[in-house]
Amino acid sequence: MHALLVEDDDRMAQALTTALAQRGHTVRRAGRALDALRHVHEAEFVLLDLGLPDLDGLELLRRLRTVCDAPLIVVTARCEERDIVQGLRAGADDYVVKPFRMNELMARIDTVRRRTGAPASRADAAGRGTGPVRTGDVEIDIAGRTVTVAGAGVRLTRREFDVLAFLAARPGEVHSREVILDRIWGDAFLAASRSLDVHVAGIRAKTGRAELVRTVRGFGYQLGAPAVDQNDRSHQDARSDRDCGDSRDSRSDRDDRSDGNDRDSRDDPDSRSDRDGR
Repeated sequence: MHALLVEDDDRMAQALTTALAQRGHTVRRAGRALDALRHVHEAEFVLLDLGLPDLDGLELLRRLRTVCDAPLIVVTARCEERDIVQGLRAGADDYVVKPFRMNELMARIDTVRRRTGAPASRADAAGRGTGPVRTGDVEIDIAGRTVTVAGAGVRLTRREFDVLAFLAARPGEVHSREVILDRIWGDAFLAASRSLDVHVAGIRAKTGRAELVRTVRGFGYQLGAPAVDQNDRSHQDARSDRDCGDSRDSRSDRDDRSDGNDRDSRDDPDSRSDRDGR
């Protein structure tokens, strides 16, 4: 199995790499969050330290979970209950606090892999969750962080895209407000705020697809299957009506001119005289 080890401490990284190699695993070590995001698609499981120099580990965990569903274990010195709860809610399959026994960590790795059904091959792991997600005429490229509607690009804010990408990564699931807030904002206690609703409204308005994010009343949101926006259809219908109206008006004008010419010809005495003379 191929492991991604996200650890900025050289001594700890060396010890973990040696222990994993002795058990037949290959290891790529990343000391920074940017490197982890670059190589996560190769991983069949991930060991993640939360104390990174360039990005908070919980934020990195949330980002990894939008593009990768490989088994992931947090290995960190953070031992507060809030940190553990946030780590598990953000998508970690297990949470191990330093210092730890190496044999225990290896056993936890095996247990998590069995429980989550780790991919059978590296190629399979690299390909999972990396392709664009399509729904209606909307395409969401999670890895590239782009959204197109009917082939045209749409600019979303970072938070708007994070919300949409989270829903798109699991399109068949309904997600509670608390889970979305915890994964994207890092705090489920924001559930009483309107932040999520504002960002969902922004997604709908900017894409012009009101059904792209489906509301499950009293619970949360789900990726929807949008149709063409009703306003677009209304504009098209209005243009069609105007075209038809213009055509009818044009025909009426021609008929009026024709009728007028006929009446003028019949009413003109000189015209009648000419006909009588002939």
